Amino acid sequence: MNTPAPSSSPQAAPVTHYENFPVASWLCPAPLRQPIAAIYAFARAADDLADEGTATPAQRLQQLQAYRSELHATAGGQPPAPHWAHIFAPLQHQLQQRQLPVGLLDDLLSAFIQDIEKTRDGATYADREALLDYCRRSANPVGRLLLHLYGVHDAQALAHSDAICTALQLINFWQDLSEDIPRQRHYLTDADCRRWAVTRQDLARQQVTPAIQNLIADNAAWARASMQKGLSLVHRLPGRIGWELRLVVQGGLRVLDRVEAQQGASLHTRRTLGKADLPRMLWRALWM
Repeated sequence: MNTPAPSSSPQAAPVTHYENFPVASWLCPAPLRQPIAAIYAFARAADDLADEGTATPAQRLQQLQAYRSELHATAGGQPPAPHWAHIFAPLQHQLQQRQLPVGLLDDLLSAFIQDIEKTRDGATYADREALLDYCRRSANPVGRLLLHLYGVHDAQALAHSDAICTALQLINFWQDLSEDIPRQRHYLTDADCRRWAVTRQDLARQQVTPAIQNLIADNAAWARASMQKGLSLVHRLPGRIGWELRLVVQGGLRVLDRVEAQQGASLHTRRTLGKADLPRMLWRALWM
């Protein structure tokens, strides 16, 4: 494992919240907290450019393209631009110290850009293959970056990580339907809607019908199946990271439980987890 960064190295801001990022807790080994914080800060700032404030889609796209150029300039060894130094100085240090794959960071930006463009146009995903391509760039890079930091690079582990991260992204979609659909963010695919005879107008009304119940239940089952494909990864990762992953997985599955229990009502009501869910998550994590 790489040695800890010296105390004089640029420090990333503390981790707070980013929905596609399994936030490192006290379970994370101390030497990896700064690399993870630097990656997190990079993703958090990009997410803010894509989704916060009152900027127009054109302005958001321009800002993200500039941010993307800064990533590649920084990765190439150029000094970070002053207004983004708090993000890119710590990231540059970790890129050099940990040989982080720049392509994975670029994939995250590609997904943010796609989200802006599709939301601007009210565009939909044709089928699950198209949505999985988005997940490949919006969620899977996070898991792969974390595995890179832990020195895990084999193809099976990466495939299992992708399955878990994709599942977490899908669960987030089905949890957030009540917020995304009014904002013209459509993650229920055209093919799935046709299969269950649900129109976009039906979804926009946010009134649950038997067809919508079936549509959401089928997509929830898809998310659960993806999670199941990756579960053995928790036994591949030693010590703290294995327990961190167990809790991330169980948190996602508990949200999915809530979505399924709503029987389609996630179309108009978003349910979240609370402290009362923690004992069940811990118990399930223990017996994975």
